Amino acid sequence: MALTGRTALLAALGSLPVGVLAPSWAGILAVNAPLSIAILCDYALAAPVRTLRFTRSGDTSVRLGEGAEVHLTVTNPSGRRLRAHLRDAWPPSSWLAGSEQSASRHTLTVPPGERRRLTTFLRPTRRGDRHAELVTVRSFGPMGLISRQGNHEVPWTVRVLPPFTSRKHLPSRLARLRELDGRTSVLTRGEGTEFDSLRAYVPGDDTRSIDWRATARRQTVAVRTWRPERDRHILVVLDTGRTSAGRVGDVPRLDAAMDATLLLTALASRAGDRVGLLAYDRRTRAQVQGRSAGDVLPAVVNALTPLEPELVETDARGLSSAVLRSAPRRSLIVLITSLDTAPIEEGLLPVLSQLTQRHTVVVASVADPHIEKMSAGRGTVDAVYEAAAGTQAQVQRRRTAEQLQRYGVTVVDATPDKLAPALADAYLALKAAGRL
Repeated sequence: MALTGRTALLAALGSLPVGVLAPSWAGILAVNAPLSIAILCDYALAAPVRTLRFTRSGDTSVRLGEGAEVHLTVTNPSGRRLRAHLRDAWPPSSWLAGSEQSASRHTLTVPPGERRRLTTFLRPTRRGDRHAELVTVRSFGPMGLISRQGNHEVPWTVRVLPPFTSRKHLPSRLARLRELDGRTSVLTRGEGTEFDSLRAYVPGDDTRSIDWRATARRQTVAVRTWRPERDRHILVVLDTGRTSAGRVGDVPRLDAAMDATLLLTALASRAGDRVGLLAYDRRTRAQVQGRSAGDVLPAVVNALTPLEPELVETDARGLSSAVLRSAPRRSLIVLITSLDTAPIEEGLLPVLSQLTQRHTVVVASVADPHIEKMSAGRGTVDAVYEAAAGTQAQVQRRRTAEQLQRYGVTVVDATPDKLAPALADAYLALKAAGRL
């Protein structure tokens, strides 16, 4: 129960002449007694809040940066008209900054025995699950002097998926994949290491591809055609330790790594390869295995959605063991981690040989574009010192990359907006070379 501003205004207006003309307890009682009776009548005529019934419907998932609509249906089973203000509460990250006030509050009128539907527009600013909080209703009487107030729990969850901004690069990489398969009209035939079919020889074909036995049987020159291997195993490993929590631009490194993971998953599943996911720091945070080509991308998206960086040092030995358990046969291991010198030299390098002996390994890392900008700075003393620091950081990353390459590791080091296409290109290059 709460008094409204209208009640205070009426009490002030009634007390003013009493205080000026006849200040006494009798005068105050003469003003406040009728007002108190009006308040009680208004309270009795206000629709009860506890008997209201609520149901939800609408969107259950949305990509980060897009909008979602959640509908709330309010049913008034009482015999009194409901005049109410309603607040549909959600976590602060469910809206853009400053828009919560207008998006979460509604005014409604529901006649007796009827229902009304309200729509709350969400625009989440963070990944993960957003759970609806309490629905607060303030019911007013016909005179608007007093209100009944109550809270209701109306559960609903909206899953905020990674934005997958790199999907714009998928068509061009699929076109490159079709060229490797020899399924498009290009100047050179598709290269690969897996036998595909026989066809008639045309001038310009490599004579080493001539199948002499088939030529003898067909009495025409036949050549073998090849395609990239299919049904290969790819395991994407996300390092979710403390280095993944560092922000590059406006997003954590982990978010850029997720975007690259989604593009690689979409591309590899279209290429006929089997893709798995492992997120690890000191224990397994997420894992996807054994999914078909049509199911693997949605499964990876759902696994990545609630994932957050952990402020702990990644256990490299535990990560290596988890990878070997998840990939018992020869696979392409794509480890997305930091190229910082200390974690690589003290953690990854001592166990790297265990992985490279059995698997093809790619290490991908998110580079900070601000370091490149610092390295180009000149003109002032501060800019020169920043340039020296940026250059030193770049040299250390290159030295770390060279150490990894000595183990036969392919290194992809790119800024957040270029990491996903660069990793996809590295995958296509390994596939064309028959190294998967």
